[in-house]
Amino acid sequence: MNIVLTYDVNTGTKAGQKRLRQVAKACEGYGQRVQDSVFECTVSETDMERFRIRLLRIIDADMDSLRIYRLHPDRGRVVEVHGVDLYRDLSEPMII
Repeated sequence: MNIVLTYDVNTGTKAGQKRLRQVAKACEGYGQRVQDSVFECTVSETDMERFRIRLLRIIDADMDSLRIYRLHPDRGRVVEVHGVDLYRDLSEPMII
């Protein structure tokens, strides 16, 4: 499944700054950053549940926000990008 995950972590305290780093690191393990606090991920249902549980253990629900949007399987039908597009299709071969 394709998802877009966005987050807003209150960084007014050291604890908030730590949560922000933890959320970003967790997201990097599941997808790719396309904007500062926006990740696009392709995950299985099982991985999605693990990912969600991991993030919910990190954020403070009284101060932070986490949004998960499920996309149509054909990303090109639902995502319109203007300007720099940092997304890379990781399902295709990549030459490094």
